Amino acid sequence: MTRSFTVARLVLTVMTLAVLAIARIDAARADPIADFYRGKTVRMIHGYGVGGSSDLYARITAEFLGRHIPGNPRLLPENLTGAGSFLAAKYLNEVAPHDGTALGSLAQTLALDAATGTGSGLDVTQFHYIGRLTSSIDLGVALPSAGITSFDDVRKREFTVGSSGGASTAVLLPASLAAFGGAKFKLVRGYKGAAEMMLALERGEVQIAGAVGIPLLLARHPDWILQGKATFVYQAALKRSPYLPQVPALPELGLTDDGRAVLRALAGTAEIGRSIITTPGVPKERLAALRRAFADMLKDPDFIAACKQRHIMIDPGTGEDMDAIVSETVNLPKPIIAKLGVLLRE
Repeated sequence: MTRSFTVARLVLTVMTLAVLAIARIDAARADPIADFYRGKTVRMIHGYGVGGSSDLYARITAEFLGRHIPGNPRLLPENLTGAGSFLAAKYLNEVAPHDGTALGSLAQTLALDAATGTGSGLDVTQFHYIGRLTSSIDLGVALPSAGITSFDDVRKREFTVGSSGGASTAVLLPASLAAFGGAKFKLVRGYKGAAEMMLALERGEVQIAGAVGIPLLLARHPDWILQGKATFVYQAALKRSPYLPQVPALPELGLTDDGRAVLRALAGTAEIGRSIITTPGVPKERLAALRRAFADMLKDPDFIAACKQRHIMIDPGTGEDMDAIVSETVNLPKPIIAKLGVLLRE
């Protein structure tokens, strides 16, 4: 064997090893999730109007989540209002692609709709949450001019309550308190969200805004809470918030055991709060990637700073925990489901 042949063979061997090493590096770098999302637009479908509490959370998620999804897709927020976010839920279920490129910000009562059959065939157990930004305690809000000093006042005479549509919390909370707490509420429906209800309250169109979340109040009217410039009639929570220890929680206001059980089920929706959901049928690996991205976003210093600057409250929860709440809700005892169903269909 000649020396030149040996050198040529050695060079060929080194080149082959180099090619194999590069191929292994390229294979290691390949990421099917990143390949799928790269260059795509992920739509964030929000079921309420612009400016409300859930809209704030949907938009800040759209602003930051794409940084943490492999492939860095663009996130585009869209408002699709109607029927207490049911139209948005229906769109996600029937029209949007089920591949991880459509997310939603929907009513926290979505699981109750599924449990009671008022979701018109929508099986919410087929959806999956990617995470919760914050729990959401909704409040019945009045201005001092209404003359309300305690819940007993709304049991004595009629008050007009601004609400939205469908089975939203702005409808469910006052309606449930009228049915099970003795409140004399007259619902004025048709407002697109909490922001519109607050404007109606300030204009004197209604005396109570049926459901305004603590996060939105802290962002838009912190003086209403921190300086006592508004009156809070009730809070949809299992226990009183540290912000409002003087305001009764929903289960306290029931007049019967069944009434308290129904009000407790409604108060439990606060745990879903401002969460982000995705469509049925998303492949498991993409769902896992979206959940990891959501968790990473919550730790992003830029995201944290933006939330502080905009007075956006963060009380996170995992997508798995939200899915567990959905499962628990759809399996509530049948007598409670029946009472909730009546309430939701009114």
